[in-house]
Amino acid sequence: MRIPDITIAIDGFSSTGKSSFAKLVARKFGFQYLDSGALYRAVTLFAQERGLISADNAVDPGLRAALDSLEVGFGPDGRTFSGERCIEDEIRSMKVSSQVSPIAAVPYVREWVDACLHRMAAGGRVVMDGRDIGTAVFPDAEIKVFMTASPEVRARRRFDELAAKGGNPVYEEVLANIQQRDYIDSHREASPLRRADDAFGLDNSDMTMEEELAWITGLVQGKFGIL
Repeated sequence: MRIPDITIAIDGFSSTGKSSFAKLVARKFGFQYLDSGALYRAVTLFAQERGLISADNAVDPGLRAALDSLEVGFGPDGRTFSGERCIEDEIRSMKVSSQVSPIAAVPYVREWVDACLHRMAAGGRVVMDGRDIGTAVFPDAEIKVFMTASPEVRARRRFDELAAKGGNPVYEEVLANIQQRDYIDSHREASPLRRADDAFGLDNSDMTMEEELAWITGLVQGKFGIL
């Protein structure tokens, strides 16, 4: 199946499996996968390591100039790198998760991430996931998907993920973090999380990855008349 040189934008709430879904779509269609959430997490880790975000989530104005020295990219396997250092596991920790939304709400951070994405997406045939890909970063994307699932389902997924990595998560804390991030993401001043008017909704609370892939394959085939 030959897919046109389109951009696929996947937005939605945290822990809906956007990244896993986007990676699967990229492999299926032969597209390049870009993880915008990983870039925000990389900035959060960068700020934490340099003392540029406090325990009460206050962001030091010095972060703006410091970002000039941050180089983030993705390896062939999709893992996130800062320079030559693989930071994939670190940016998925609860420590980073607890402060990524305040960092992502900073306008100049969003501008920095958007610039990275546009640079990486040059040439097309890309699939990206995040919070505002279809509304702010690539509003002209040919296919837009907005993913959701119940907070409880998302908290259980995140809990299982952290436990599988050897952590000792507390479900109630994970659920509270999910709900807090939902509120911050939906109410921030800069590019709040919302469903684009032309986005297709995907509630995957009770879906397998195979069912999700079949859903988007049918969507693309139908839109572009592909047999």
